[in-house]
Amino acid sequence: MNIETRKRRLRSRLKCTAALVLTLAAGTARADGLASLHAFMTGSQAGQADFTQQVVPREGRAPAPVSGRLAFQRPGRFRWEAAKPYHQLIVADGEHVWLWDPDLNQVTVKSQAKALGASPAALLAGDDARLEHDFELHDRGSSEGLEWVEAVPRAQDVGFDSIRLGFAGHELARMDLRDSFGQLTRIRFGRFEHQAGRERGQFEFHTPAGADEIRE
Repeated sequence: MNIETRKRRLRSRLKCTAALVLTLAAGTARADGLASLHAFMTGSQAGQADFTQQVVPREGRAPAPVSGRLAFQRPGRFRWEAAKPYHQLIVADGEHVWLWDPDLNQVTVKSQAKALGASPAALLAGDDARLEHDFELHDRGSSEGLEWVEAVPRAQDVGFDSIRLGFAGHELARMDLRDSFGQLTRIRFGRFEHQAGRERGQFEFHTPAGADEIRE
């Protein structure tokens, strides 16, 4: 075997090895998003984080971003408190979801079994065992330095066509919500504290005296 033949075979083997490595790497990338989602659901039984929420309209001027703090405790308890530019509070206590709007002096109460379902809150405070019952899950690979998963609600009329979750490792960093009108809501999370938020009192709500209470 002459030297040129050996070089050609060596180059061919190197190409095959490189192709195999790239294929394995691509397979790992595709699995990372789903693995991160399940790790987040099973490993973070309770937690707290800051959030910033920005609506990206299809046309027109975007409203001011909303910022606040969330807390959750599995299964099914969460607290979503917007602080700026206005105050609003959503609390799920395991049986009911309470929406408190101080500006309107109004509380809206819903059955949690109906309200949680295939909602974005289910991906924050729900049960990993129900994920694929409520959502079609698709790994969307890597972009913007994050591993992405798309969750498409199986139920109809839940308010969202799709929910994309971006993970930095096993840390939830972003949630993008696309509604049936094509409007995008982008939520960024920061200062995640795992196994925090176990104070049961923060997942309870009592209608303030004098406030209107609407039950749906």
